[in-house]
Amino acid sequence: MPQKLFTRNFTFLMLGQASSLLGNYTLKFALSMYVLEQTGSATIFAGLLALAMLPTILLSPLGGILADRANRRNIMVALDTLSGLFVLMAGFALPAGDICVSGALLVLLSVLGAFESPTVQACVPQMLSGDNLVKGNAAVNQVASIASLVTPFLGSLFYSAFGIRPVFYAVAACFLLTAFLECFIQLEHKKAAYSPRISALIKEDISLSTRFLGREQPGILKLLLLAALVSLFVAGATVVGFPYLVRTVLGLSAELYGAAESALGVASVLGSLGVALMANKLRMRHLSTVFIAFGLCLIPCGMAFLLPLSALNRYFILLTMFCLSQAGCSFFSTYAISIIQGRTPEHLMGKIMSCVFTLSMCAQPVGQMVYGALFDHFSSSAHWVLIPSGLIVCLIGLFSKGFFRNFEGQAPSGRTEQTPAQEN
Repeated sequence: MPQKLFTRNFTFLMLGQASSLLGNYTLKFALSMYVLEQTGSATIFAGLLALAMLPTILLSPLGGILADRANRRNIMVALDTLSGLFVLMAGFALPAGDICVSGALLVLLSVLGAFESPTVQACVPQMLSGDNLVKGNAAVNQVASIASLVTPFLGSLFYSAFGIRPVFYAVAACFLLTAFLECFIQLEHKKAAYSPRISALIKEDISLSTRFLGREQPGILKLLLLAALVSLFVAGATVVGFPYLVRTVLGLSAELYGAAESALGVASVLGSLGVALMANKLRMRHLSTVFIAFGLCLIPCGMAFLLPLSALNRYFILLTMFCLSQAGCSFFSTYAISIIQGRTPEHLMGKIMSCVFTLSMCAQPVGQMVYGALFDHFSSSAHWVLIPSGLIVCLIGLFSKGFFRNFEGQAPSGRTEQTPAQEN
């Protein structure tokens, strides 16, 4: 009998993720507007984003170890509760015109995210298997995409009308609601037969992860490093460049930027939906084409600043190209994570997912810092940043074709199918 996709556990996980991501994206959008308005500098904006990501990168391996050793449901409940309390306290502490509290909050949420993201990613294959694993990951991505669709437009109106402090209170409520919903998830947890010292435990788990990625599935490690390299260029241009170009260079309103972010959310939904619809037809070799598409999207963005166009025309070109890029990012991440989960044994799932999360993010702070400085320096000639970046990413995509063909031909390293968590 075919397994049902929306089991009791998976439904509560999805509802919790919807509430959490709604709050998370609203907070990130409001803070990006707040910091850019207070500083007007792409370098400071990028530096704050990069600083906030460092704890996640450094602590994610420990998050993966915790996800494999402790009750995953309890971890998620505790972390979302703490997130809600931290955001609530930041709302009370935030003085007008000060970005220090905002920076501290981003760092604290980054620390908590280092433990929560691997846990959530490890829960999906514990709940689902077979074709439903790809569909489940696509559904999780679609929830994230829908949240990114709704929050910018509503967030821009809310932020423009009431300011930053009420946004914090609403976001805190979202995190606390997430913790409440996660209390209803029931996952089997097998306690270890022995309890080694924490130092020995960390050493043992890191050794297992390293051996798996280095010897049993080296293709996964190469895939992650390749994705990180592309992310250096694409994430830097998107996360830092897009809001800076729209708000500071083109001088457009927060409402137009919010509408653009909502359009990016639609593109992300379509990207993950494409994976779900084509789950049985997709092959690893298709991912090199996605990389090439990333590069091709950046080139017209640069051309828009070479041509004598109005600010609105440039805005629509940026919007179209970045939407296509966002759809590709969603497509790539959904399919790649499903492939990695399908090749990973259950007892290593949390640790490997933390490695995926860490390596996929490790290039982003560097890219954000570099692109922040570049966009500040070339604020009047953004084409010198966008066009070379697009050409470099196209070359990476062309040279990656052989790797994806070889990785597709490698046999998975014997992941035993797990019986899905039963509903009570």
